[in-house]
Amino acid sequence: MYNFCLFAGTKEGRTLSEFLAAQQAAVTVCVATAYGEASLPQGENLTVLTGPLAAADIRALLAKNRYDLVIDATHPYAAQITAAIVEACREEHTPYLRLLRDSGDAPEGTVFVSDIGEAADYLSRRQGNILLTTGSKDLRSYTAIDGFTDRVYARVLPMETSLAACREAGLKPDHIIAMQGPFSEEMNLAILRSISAAYLVTKDSGSPGGFAEKAAAAEKAGAQLVVIGRPPQQEGLTYAQTIEKLCADFQLTVQPQVTVAGIGPGHANAVTEEVAQAIREADCLIGAARMLEAKARPGQEVFAAISPQAIAGYIQSHPAYRRFTVIMSGDVGFFSGTKKLLPLLAGCRVRVLPGLSSLVYLCARLQTSYEDVLPVSVHGRDHNIVPDVRANARIFALAGGENGIAGICAALSRAGLGQVRLSVGQRLSYPDEKIVCGTAEELQQGTYDSLSVALIENPRPDAVVSPGLPDAAFQRGEGEKGKVPMTKSEVRAVCLSKLRLTPAAVCWDVGAGTGSVSIEMALLAKKGQVYAIEQNEKAVELLEHNQRLFAADNITLLHGSAPEICRELPAPSHVFIGGSSGNLPQIIDLVLAKNPQARIVATAVTLESIAALNHCLQAFSFTETDAVCLNVSYGRTAGAYHLMTAHNPVYIFTMQGGGPTAGGDMAP
Repeated sequence: MYNFCLFAGTKEGRTLSEFLAAQQAAVTVCVATAYGEASLPQGENLTVLTGPLAAADIRALLAKNRYDLVIDATHPYAAQITAAIVEACREEHTPYLRLLRDSGDAPEGTVFVSDIGEAADYLSRRQGNILLTTGSKDLRSYTAIDGFTDRVYARVLPMETSLAACREAGLKPDHIIAMQGPFSEEMNLAILRSISAAYLVTKDSGSPGGFAEKAAAAEKAGAQLVVIGRPPQQEGLTYAQTIEKLCADFQLTVQPQVTVAGIGPGHANAVTEEVAQAIREADCLIGAARMLEAKARPGQEVFAAISPQAIAGYIQSHPAYRRFTVIMSGDVGFFSGTKKLLPLLAGCRVRVLPGLSSLVYLCARLQTSYEDVLPVSVHGRDHNIVPDVRANARIFALAGGENGIAGICAALSRAGLGQVRLSVGQRLSYPDEKIVCGTAEELQQGTYDSLSVALIENPRPDAVVSPGLPDAAFQRGEGEKGKVPMTKSEVRAVCLSKLRLTPAAVCWDVGAGTGSVSIEMALLAKKGQVYAIEQNEKAVELLEHNQRLFAADNITLLHGSAPEICRELPAPSHVFIGGSSGNLPQIIDLVLAKNPQARIVATAVTLESIAALNHCLQAFSFTETDAVCLNVSYGRTAGAYHLMTAHNPVYIFTMQGGGPTAGGDMAP
């Protein structure tokens, strides 16, 4: 077990002690005050030494314990203690590591002074109240400021020693602000305004010391920022470099805490307090660039990313950060990247915090419930919303892009659904929030925010849920001779029933003709994909027309002959063969090669086709086969009488593949 000594006293020191407390190592933590001890974590492997140590005490400590490494994380301005630690390590031949604090980025117009004396001289020659944030140790040095007791306010730690230093310096009780940080920009701003401060005096304490928050607050309050220059530091490593070195040299491990948080519609008022706290406390904030700009605190480390792989990779490659917060738009469980991110966070301590979804928010604004609403997303994905609107009375849609809402309205209008009603929410939760209501036809020419959402209400959902649409619903061409072959309604219903389609089926329709089977496949398998293969050019034109008529965007048309044109297609789960041009065995062979568990239904009218299908039943390995002869007669009138006219019998063959699954479970 490795043996470390850590001289703390800064936020980095406390953070490093928390990291070491979780390691298989013995750690001695040295702090100067009981207050510093109280801020340290608890750990069986931690031994805390409290009180100031002289140079001789430090050397004796190192000589007694023979540490593998001494880490100096004392304050950048504590030059005397750093010199004593360096000298003791040199004399005892103990490895030494200096943990450096990163400098802050001072805004334009900042006044820099070399020391407190120069700061007091500068402030004495100016008017206005002063907020000191440099601690209590050097308060007496500021008493040279003209009007010290009336103009100066000091923010110090809530400790008796600090309060005593304030009294000794002559500060009035109501000029003492005893508080423990860290302080947010908002808190700094509130203090500056409450005392009407014209100046804020600080040291360049870097990000861990809240320098960025102080600088931003001073700028907003109109207070002059006065920075006392930092003393030169020894060579050393940043916190991130320190963690990397400890992991590399001593085989220590990192288990970061990752919070995945939903930030709601966007405005700060719509963020839960739990999520807001997770954002504030994060060592590193991750999310889309537009969200980081609005949510990151000044000086906070950020990483702009939306890809789950990129987010997980960044977390794993940055062991120096202990607390990551990944912010997701809306709610983490509502069309969020959270689902794909969580499996990639193995080895992390993960918590998931919900946010207010835009569905909940919009429905609240409309004063309506949402338990009967079907949520869909067309934001950043290819989704045909028309079948959803046809089949449901109420749809909630996340729209993306500049043409998102207008595109939805145009698609609905083209499909004959122009009279359905939309309530479009734009910039929800922001002061310029806007909700527009109207029919799809009325709203399709409008301009909408790129991240709008909509509640779509169809008072008469009429989507047919059973197979066997009437033949008249499809275009077949002009005249008897000009008509393209089509699988008739009754035969189609039986074939689709035999296919046993699933919602996400990958379907081939070989010899698609007018596309009647393809259309019904697409309507039944709303989340799936249909590939319609047809070699007749006129039939392809009709198929395209019928596809537009039914807004069946999940159909891909292929003009060519099977099996050649099918070789690059995805493996099918379901196949219908209405025409094979004599290539039936080759087509079935290709289907089973791509997915041995595919389900195939084929029709035959001629004796030759029947014989070919019967041969295939014997030539291929199927776990289930079935052959049905379907005779259909249609009624017609003959004068005062009604007769039945028989059509050619149709043979329907069903074949269920039974081989090992190829490329995943494709079985229906």
